[in-house]
Formats: sequence, structure tokens, C-alpha cells
Amino acid sequence: MSFTLGELSRLVQGQLHGDPSIVICGTAIIRDAQAGQLTLADSDKALAKLATCGAAAVMTRVGMDTGSLPRIEVEDVSSCFARVTEVFRPRQQEGQRGVSTQAFVDPTAVIGSGATIFPGAYVGAGVVIGDGVTLHPGVCVMAGSSIGDHTTIFANAVLYEGTDVGRHVIIHASAVLGAYGFGYNSSTGRHLLSEQSGYVKVEDHVEIGAGATIDRGTYGATVIGEGTKIDNQVMVAHNCHIGRHNLLCSQVGIAGSCTTGDYVVMAGQVGIGDHLNIGHKTILGAKAGVMSDVPSDVIYVGIPATPHREQMQKQAAWSKLPEMRKEFKTLKLEVERLKSLLSAPSQTQTQSSSSEDDSCGDNAVSDAA
Repeated sequence: MSFTLGELSRLVQGQLHGDPSIVICGTAIIRDAQAGQLTLADSDKALAKLATCGAAAVMTRVGMDTGSLPRIEVEDVSSCFARVTEVFRPRQQEGQRGVSTQAFVDPTAVIGSGATIFPGAYVGAGVVIGDGVTLHPGVCVMAGSSIGDHTTIFANAVLYEGTDVGRHVIIHASAVLGAYGFGYNSSTGRHLLSEQSGYVKVEDHVEIGAGATIDRGTYGATVIGEGTKIDNQVMVAHNCHIGRHNLLCSQVGIAGSCTTGDYVVMAGQVGIGDHLNIGHKTILGAKAGVMSDVPSDVIYVGIPATPHREQMQKQAAWSKLPEMRKEFKTLKLEVERLKSLLSAPSQTQTQSSSSEDDSCGDNAVSDAA
């Protein structure tokens, strides 16, 4: 399959700079682009890499100069490049439509119009499934749960009883929502599971990554706010309230009863202690270990997490430790040398005093004679 550069430019309503008859046979990022392919550059950093790129043409933002390399200028590079990519690699649609006879759907469940339930899926008693919902093979939706319109749940994800999922939500494979929280009563000398009568509430337009886990509240809800995106293998513990439009990257771990504001970003492997609050629009850098509340509109990094500027100062000082250690040894030797010099006059003075005493003694003997 191939298209001319002119055809692709018209497809995305872009502005073409170069020969429209150039044949394009695929798309790739700059690192992987080969002859005959279209690549993209949406930043000055990416633009600098084009010199060593083998692509036949590039898609850029309006006004970016690529020299002699033909380009298509568009307002939104990412979405337009995705559209062109889909022309070459169309999304594959599963053939299943409607409710498979090989799925188990409890007679008391309510299934909306246009819902698709694949073979091997399980839908428990009293479950309500909205219009256009898709449940892939192996999905388990336990009793009393509800799923909003046009939500998609991929293979082997599990929704424990009472889980409430909003509209236009995507839940990826093997995610678990509503598992028991990690809470125990140890007063008897044994770890007895604490109350687990709460549930998980996922608001509209949320995406939850593969293998992510979100525990139920103890009595009320663990809440994932509208528009929040959760990466693969993220852990959100019981009673947490995650704000709207948060971004939680891979392997983030949030302990119980934490809250976050809106538009919070947590980079990979951030760890949050229990009962903490993270303010609005705050960014937590990769591996940040958060041990106390964090205010709004700040960037925290490091272990323990501190403001970015403070942490950079610490890192700068840390990098100088070997040099400082050498300087310290030199200074220590110099101090010892100075101490020796300072103590030398007192020894000379003592010897002089002794000589004077001996001299006086000799004179006394001479006088007596």
C-alpha cells in the first residue's frame, strides 16, 4: 500500500512543501524511519535529528524549517500523524457483536443497547451494563456493579462486587478494581481482615492500564476522578480519592486514604505514604518518595521528596563529595602541621628556661667558693 505525499497532505488538510508526487509507503518515528516513509517532528529537539534520518518526508508544526527535506505542515502533528498511520495500518476490529452464547450473563443483569460481550466473560447478578459497552474474553463483572455507556474492558480484567464505572472508560487487560484493602486488626495477636464494605467508583473518561489495581474503600468509595489516566501496574489503595485529570505513570504506588488535587502528575515508581494530600497541578518526579503533604503547583523529586530546586542543590553537593573529601584530608594535614608549629616555641622556651636555671645554679656555687 502506498500514497503520494500530495494525497497524504490533502488527507490531513496540511500545507505541503515539496514534490507532491513523492511516493510514501509507510510511517515511522525518526529513530526507525527508512527510505520511502513519512516521519514526524513536533519539537526543535526532534527537528535536529532529521539530519541523520532516512525518511522521504516529514510532518511538522506550521513554520518549522526542515531545509531540503519535503514536509507537510499541520497544526496538530500528533493527531494528523496518527491519522496517516492508520491509513497504512488500519485498526483490526474483532468480529464479535452482541452477547455471546458462550458468555455467562446472570438473568438479573441489565444489558444496554449495542453492548458486546465476548465468549468467556462473566456478568453477575444485578449488574447494569450501559449502551455500547464492550467486555472482552475473560472479563469478570461481579454482582451489583455498573458500567456506563461506551466503556471498554479488555481481557481478564476483574470488577469486584459493587464497582461503579462511568462512561467512556477504558480498562486494560488484567486490571483489578475493588479488591480488598490491605487493612488488618492485629489486637488479638492475629491479623484479622478489617471491614471491606466499601467499593470503587471510576468517573467518566478514565483510562486504567494493564495490571493496575484499585482497592475498595473500607466503608465508602475509593474514587478515581474524571479524565484521570492510570498507567500499567499502578497501585491505588483503599479509601483514596484521586482528583480529576491526574496522570499516574507506571508502577506508582499510593497508600491508603490519600487524596490528590486535579491535574496532578506522578512519574514512574512514585511512592506515596498513607493519609497524605497532594495539591492541585503538582508534579512528582520519578521515584519520588512522598512522606508528607505536598502543596499545589510545585515540583517535588527525590527520596524523601522535596522541592525540585532544593533537591538539585543537594545533588550538586553530593556530586562534589569526593573532591570535598580530598580537600578535607589536605586541610586536616595542614591543621596538624600548624599545630606542630604552634607547639614548637613553647618547647624551645622550656628548654631556654632550663638552661637559665642551670646557669643560675652554677653562679651560686661560684659565689660560695
